[in-house]
Amino acid sequence: MLERLDLLQGIDHDAVTALVEGRHGDPFAVLGAHPHADRTIVRVLMPGAIGIDLLDPSSGAVTAHLDLAHPGGLFAVLTDQPRYRLRITWPDAVQETEDPYAFGPLLGDLDLHLFSQGTHYSLGRTFGARVTEIDGIQGVRFAVWAPNARRVSVVGDFNAWDGRRNPMRLRPSAGVWEIFIPRLGKGERYKFEIIDASGHLLPQKADPVARASEAAPATASIVASASPYPWTDDDWMRRKTETRDGEAAISVYEVHLESWLRIAEDGNRSLDWIEFSQRLIPYAARLGFTHIELLPIMEYPFGGSWGYQPLGLFAPTGRYGTPEDFAYFVDRCHASGIGVILDWVPAHFPTDVWGLARFDGTALYEHEDPREGFHKDWNTLIYNFGRNEVKGFLIASALEWLEEYHVDALRVDAVASMLYRDYSREAGEWIPNQYGGRENLEAVEFFKHLNSIVHQRCPNVLMIAEESTAWPGVTQPVEQGGLGFDFKWNMGWMHDTLHYVQDDPVYRRYNHGQMTFGMVYAYSERFMLPLSHDEVVHGKGSLLGKMPGDAWQKLANLRAYFGFMWAHPGKKLLFMGGEIAQETEWNHDGSIVWDLLDRPEHAGIQRLVGDLNRLYAAEPALQYGDLHPQGFDWAVSDDAEHSVFGMLRLNEDRTSMILAVSNMTPVPRHGYRVGVPVDGAWEEVFNSDAGVYGGSNLGNIEVWTEPHPAHGKPQSLSLTLPPLSTILLRWQSKA
Repeated sequence: MLERLDLLQGIDHDAVTALVEGRHGDPFAVLGAHPHADRTIVRVLMPGAIGIDLLDPSSGAVTAHLDLAHPGGLFAVLTDQPRYRLRITWPDAVQETEDPYAFGPLLGDLDLHLFSQGTHYSLGRTFGARVTEIDGIQGVRFAVWAPNARRVSVVGDFNAWDGRRNPMRLRPSAGVWEIFIPRLGKGERYKFEIIDASGHLLPQKADPVARASEAAPATASIVASASPYPWTDDDWMRRKTETRDGEAAISVYEVHLESWLRIAEDGNRSLDWIEFSQRLIPYAARLGFTHIELLPIMEYPFGGSWGYQPLGLFAPTGRYGTPEDFAYFVDRCHASGIGVILDWVPAHFPTDVWGLARFDGTALYEHEDPREGFHKDWNTLIYNFGRNEVKGFLIASALEWLEEYHVDALRVDAVASMLYRDYSREAGEWIPNQYGGRENLEAVEFFKHLNSIVHQRCPNVLMIAEESTAWPGVTQPVEQGGLGFDFKWNMGWMHDTLHYVQDDPVYRRYNHGQMTFGMVYAYSERFMLPLSHDEVVHGKGSLLGKMPGDAWQKLANLRAYFGFMWAHPGKKLLFMGGEIAQETEWNHDGSIVWDLLDRPEHAGIQRLVGDLNRLYAAEPALQYGDLHPQGFDWAVSDDAEHSVFGMLRLNEDRTSMILAVSNMTPVPRHGYRVGVPVDGAWEEVFNSDAGVYGGSNLGNIEVWTEPHPAHGKPQSLSLTLPPLSTILLRWQSKA
């Protein structure tokens, strides 16, 4: 038997003290098996253990008893046994396990190199917590980036949240810490305990690359399953590859899951992923939406942020179930012919101490200078796009949702806030770029890199920008100098047209251009027309509430506006509740007022939205002009006096034509003449004033052209325009 000091031979006293106090930055230098002459010393740190035995890994027989080498819980033994297992006796239990410090380095040099240069695009399968097998032993490999930490430990239920028990190995070339803990599996809760460079113990941190998390308000990360989800959407994925160009109809139902439907009789709870699969998906399919867009479902701490302050960019929020449940939801969407769009937030993150903020005691993910790193509007921190590891982290997050969860598109939030260094800042509150300008060159490069990699690896998905300024080339390909997005929200169209429809009809003649101006720039980008959650919250009222007039006129205004929107070039997006003409603005703590559907006039709006979606999907003439100017022509653009608009939509070879005419006054107009390019019969295929929608049932059936030139066209139609309405007529045949 060696003396206690001999068991610690070659180890500095201060190092032993640092180890038992949880401050040692290189635990593998002391713990585990180390040569001693022609034998091996095994050292194990288990504070609180009563005793530890060395077991033969084959027979399970006890081969040695470890001595207490330090009262802080450091045990050691001299042995001839190079391979071993541990049996640890605790005051209330006995544990058998392999020694985490018997395993060598885990991540390969290529992994570390790619991570450092920001091109490791599979971080969700490499970093964080990964269930794996090493040398025939099942366990969990942990890896986390914390280059400026003095010591990092993984803590969880499995080690009583004691940071002394599982300190990690530093891979100094990349600033990555790693450890393999045997016999752990999916479902384990964990965090990282970090001591910064100054020796200060930081609040325990959630895993930035966790693939599962506890439901808020709990904050621990959870070891996710490594088993792939059994997808059944091969046909969908194949078809999606053929239609990524966005030529087809895209009509998006935007949803905040928590407030879409609550179960009042069960504590007013929201649904879970399985219930959404059973209720939300059939609902959206029945209304003819092509996509469901979810406000951010990446794990986020504060419900009042609606998900726009996420801290778990790789983890579906635990509010609605497990990651497997979310994958099931996506799979069911695809089975119903519906694509899934996720809001994704790379612009900023909240300051919660257990999150990314000063993760290793330094401004690691964010900027040190608040003039670059802090959003006053949202009290959030801004990612440092000039740092390779941060850019790679964000791109890997995007790819996690697209590749691992088969998501069809990402809508990137707050792009404008990333493109401009002076976004929402006064003079002196921002730092110019290297050329003295306000453009954030690092963010520009990030977007180009992001979209290039996404389209290279996932050629079947769409990237959508919420960009509210006139930044040029947002949807231009990267190789042509653009940012590389597929679509951009048309915020200008939304603001202009909403302002117009809120006016009393008697004043609309003075703002006629607000409805037509969008066509001046309609093809400068590839646009999506959004009536989103932002327009029905914070005192703005509901869409119906914005409409002027009495109850009938409000509903008629909304029906006419929807008709105008669906006839106007651009993909469509409507936030939940709009489709039933919700009377009150959105409340994230409440629910859609589904009882409104007991009223025929609200059920009529719902039916109208469904009919518009189906017509949009069925008519090539309503699709081609979304992206091609040859598919659009004004039929009536200058009749401000009567507040009438006419749009002609055409397919590529002009064999299919739709004429849309909107009368935005409560005055019916008979014999209203509209010029058309061809003669023949035109059939009314949609009328927002139809009785089934709650209208007065005034309109047309089939109208034949007359050889009277009008609006620069050789033929014309004499139409009845119902009050506050939009009608759509399809060209049937020549006379």
